Amino acid sequence: QVQLVESGGGLVQPGGSLRLSCAASGSIFNIYEMGWYRQAPGKQRELVARITSGVSIIYADSVKGRFTISRDNPKNTVYLQMNSLKPEDTAVYYCKMRLNYNDYWGKGTLVTVSS
Repeated sequence: QVQLVESGGGLVQPGGSLRLSCAASGSIFNIYEMGWYRQAPGKQRELVARITSGVSIIYADSVKGRFTISRDNPKNTVYLQMNSLKPEDTAVYYCKMRLNYNDYWGKGTLVTVSS
């Protein structure tokens, strides 16, 4: 049974920073892609950033230059460093991994950007 567990969400003031982590556990043979998605109230879930095993990276236009995704393969972990946070970044952030040829999602971590 594979599980993804996110951590690092919370309340931060505009302009602040947070670092999200997502660790996969269980029987893992191959992780092809790791990514972060978010869902704000009343909106659809959207891609924030994703990184493949070949280190190809994609960012949503809204976070380019502010967010950085990285992965630690031996730890089966993906990170999202979020800087210069804005109120519109407020959302539940979900980790997604394509591993063992299947897609797995974490339960999400809430990020609230407010003064």
